[in-house]
Amino acid sequence: MWGAFAEPADSYYQIRPECTDVPNTKFKIKPGKTLSVRKWQAAFTTEGFLDIGKTLSRIQRGGIHPSIRGEVWEFLLGCYDPKSTFEEREQIRQRRRLQYASWKEECKQMFPVIGSGGFITAPVITNKGEPIYDPIVLQETNLGANGSDFFKDLASRGPLDQKVIQWLLTLHQIGLDVNRTDRTLVFYEKKENLSKLWDILALYAWIDNDVGYCQGMSDLCSPMIMLLEDEADAFWCFERLMRRLRGNFRDTGRSVGVEAQLTHLASITQIIDPKLHHHLENLGGGDYLFAIRMIMVQFRREFSFCDSLYLWEMMWALEYDPEMYSLYEEPQFEGERTEGSSKGKPKSINQCGKYERENMKNGGKSAEGPLPISVFLVASVLKDKSSKLMTEARGLDDVVKILNDITGNLDAKKACTGAMKLHKKYLKKAKK
Repeated sequence: MWGAFAEPADSYYQIRPECTDVPNTKFKIKPGKTLSVRKWQAAFTTEGFLDIGKTLSRIQRGGIHPSIRGEVWEFLLGCYDPKSTFEEREQIRQRRRLQYASWKEECKQMFPVIGSGGFITAPVITNKGEPIYDPIVLQETNLGANGSDFFKDLASRGPLDQKVIQWLLTLHQIGLDVNRTDRTLVFYEKKENLSKLWDILALYAWIDNDVGYCQGMSDLCSPMIMLLEDEADAFWCFERLMRRLRGNFRDTGRSVGVEAQLTHLASITQIIDPKLHHHLENLGGGDYLFAIRMIMVQFRREFSFCDSLYLWEMMWALEYDPEMYSLYEEPQFEGERTEGSSKGKPKSINQCGKYERENMKNGGKSAEGPLPISVFLVASVLKDKSSKLMTEARGLDDVVKILNDITGNLDAKKACTGAMKLHKKYLKKAKK
């Protein structure tokens, strides 16, 4: 609709009135640019096949209307194949909900707070698996007398399996992080929503033996709870996002996975802005650890809540790989996506995101697979702040302060455009 006003999106994610230092939201719902409910519904055939190419183009132009964001994200993250029918997707949805319910029951048998509407922030066992009778836990769990029964039962089980011990040790850490996650939002004033976030993260920690739970995952999972009403659907959306990002959280004992992304960031900066790279090295920042938060939680802290969602969907639309769904449907956690792996039969370039198309045309892949656009987003931020970093940064504390100052001052669309330009420039220079 020509001449129609852009609609602010803040009303969809209400901020608590006492939180006055929250960054302003720049994202606006723009008629003709933002993917609307009408355009989304029109993208499906009568059977349910989705025109993913047109959908990606629309998202790249103006993001997604908040009222349909959850269901669109399910496609962007590879929960569903665009070439599937309505009926096929409903069957998959029901099957996954049953799987989630089964895992949840398994976890509840081990720790009855799961699914109870409560969560814990104090440890329940020692490193050796011995119960800790903490009154805080009994108070938090809402189990009353049953809480005492749980500890008695735990003590009577004898030696616990190491996997169970490790999982139980994680639960209070998840609770502490849940208590700190997105607390400026009205949505999380309700304990039931905090509990839902804790349940999903606790469940994920149980089924992902390799990664479990790490700090930062609550920031990645939180939007899923808000956008998808059904807890199981929110879990699967988070699980798909973790397929992209879990490598960053993997700890081998010698190194953490995100270090590989930071090494790539250093290489990109060295090629794009060698003077800045040299300056950062001289300051002792050649490992680029000052950028770890941006990569780990995908810019959640640098943008307002609403703008971070806009940034994510722009990134996912640009990176979209039509093979993602079939890759993810391989046995549990064996089909991890290395940020857009390309295997099997040739794929239609029209169904790929713009960033993925550039990688296909120019072979922009490292030994581990294509580099994620998030690395180029960080490189773009460093490039934009290059002059300030060169003249004002006399130590790593200055670097961190300068980068912290960008919070709330970045534009998601401009950031993605800058990353794409840098990506193209990097591919050209890297070939030489």
